[in-house]
Amino acid sequence: MSLSAVVRKDFADSIRSFSLLSTTLLFVVFATGLAAIQWIPVMYHDSAVETSTLALLNSMRQPTVFMIPFIGFVLAYDTIIGERERGSLRLLLGLPNSRREVVFGKFIGRTGVIAVSILVGYAVAGSVALVTYESFDVGVFGSYTLLTVLYGAVYVAFATGFSAAMQSRQQAFVGAGALYSLFLIGWDVLLLLLQLVIYGQDVPEAGLPDWFKFVGLLNPSTAFMHAARAVIPEYRAITFYPEGSAVYLEDWVGFVVLAVWAAVPLAFGYLLFERAELQ
Repeated sequence: MSLSAVVRKDFADSIRSFSLLSTTLLFVVFATGLAAIQWIPVMYHDSAVETSTLALLNSMRQPTVFMIPFIGFVLAYDTIIGERERGSLRLLLGLPNSRREVVFGKFIGRTGVIAVSILVGYAVAGSVALVTYESFDVGVFGSYTLLTVLYGAVYVAFATGFSAAMQSRQQAFVGAGALYSLFLIGWDVLLLLLQLVIYGQDVPEAGLPDWFKFVGLLNPSTAFMHAARAVIPEYRAITFYPEGSAVYLEDWVGFVVLAVWAAVPLAFGYLLFERAELQ
């Protein structure tokens, strides 16, 4: 077998286990429901924004940030360790496949699952918006859809890395859950504690320094929104972040942060998996 064969096998496994079907249905319901709501917060009611693409992006903003990581982790946290515990991993490696092909093939396969689910779900939502909205920019929504696939791939990389590195499904599950809590809940708490430790309760008159703002951007969820602002200028109307003069605070840096968060855990997991003894 080869890398492509591992990818095909993993994708086929997701079809047989109904992971692809259930995830796709979830995205269809999620995205179509938000498209039907056509919700803009009170603060935008007096603006020139009507029922439009921006309204849909605003409705999807927070649910996307929280739901995509959860699904990415659930899809991939046991993709390698699960086969290791069942004993089928030794068979997979004996076909033969290298451990590198297994890790990266599993990552690509699970990324394919979440990508198909997002594309189908958002296509249905886009169709609803195209028919019912007063105005709808297919190009802008298409860009946002592709960015969401990239965002999902980052968390699949996290989970695949954990699945390769850990010794049990329980460890991989706890590790993925801890990261989810850190990025989606704990990051702002850590920033607040850091601010209190350094500055106390009084923020400097000149504002927080650029390096402190960059720590906030290092959260992959925040990086996703910056990447969206870089590609879709209209996205700035519904996302607000502290401005800074440093080049590392520009919106395009969000893509760099996402790429690093995808590459590092995947590479780290592979290195540990390469050295592990399989029982």
